[in-house]
Amino acid sequence: MKYTPQFLSKIEDIFAESDYILRYEKGNFKTGWCVLKETKIVVVNKFLPLEGRINSVVEILKSVNLSTEKMTEKSKKLFSELKGEQAKDKETIPTTS
Repeated sequence: MKYTPQFLSKIEDIFAESDYILRYEKGNFKTGWCVLKETKIVVVNKFLPLEGRINSVVEILKSVNLSTEKMTEKSKKLFSELKGEQAKDKETIPTTS
């Protein structure tokens, strides 16, 4: 994953094209972010460095269900790639007895 402002901007576009609102605010977050599911607002600690912001936003994307109906093709592709990384992370190597 590339930790650049341009990559963060692309991820932010996914939220902009969904029903969720992404905001950067100050707060005491244990994980650096918080999701208010009833109002579909995602709040990320604005004091996180770029790498922390990207990791937080990607983690949030993996944990919420976003509708892809309003997304552009580029955003859909990036979203599916990020979700695909989650599936790869969850795969386990079979053990032999």
